[in-house]
Amino acid sequence: FTGSAFGSAAIWQYETLKSRVQTYFEEARADWMDKMRPQKRGDLRKQINSWWNNLTEGQRTVTGIIAANVFVFCLWRLPGMRRIMFTYFTSNPSSRALCSPMLLSTFSHFSLFHMAANMYVLWSFSSSIVSLLGCEQFIAVYLSAGVISTFVSYVAKMATGRFEPSLGA
Repeated sequence: FTGSAFGSAAIWQYETLKSRVQTYFEEARADWMDKMRPQKRGDLRKQINSWWNNLTEGQRTVTGIIAANVFVFCLWRLPGMRRIMFTYFTSNPSSRALCSPMLLSTFSHFSLFHMAANMYVLWSFSSSIVSLLGCEQFIAVYLSAGVISTFVSYVAKMATGRFEPSLGA
């Protein structure tokens, strides 16, 4: 999984760089058209765009991860989703689903405080780590760390004989 994650991240990084170069040249040609276009209306949209554009690349990257964690947290609160959540969003070496929970449990939190603390820490160091690695490599590290930590949890559970489900990375 880790090799695939980093290989995909390298391809994604290359394609992003190629797209940025192409966009730069296209924008240079289309600059004069901006003066002729009417401005769009909507204060809320401008405020959201202003907020988004003031975020660092790391904060924008982590915003998607936080959104995924909040979405999964909300799914835990739906009674009709409990069975699916326990099957695919908790890790347990005695479960019938072994591989997908290794990744999906990374986004799973049952306690609001636990999720808020994890997302705060992720947000706080996101700018520096993404500037160091790039957003593509950071996502590969995040996903790989989740899968590897779940694998270590599987090994520990097998060694101790305790097979209760767990969630989180």
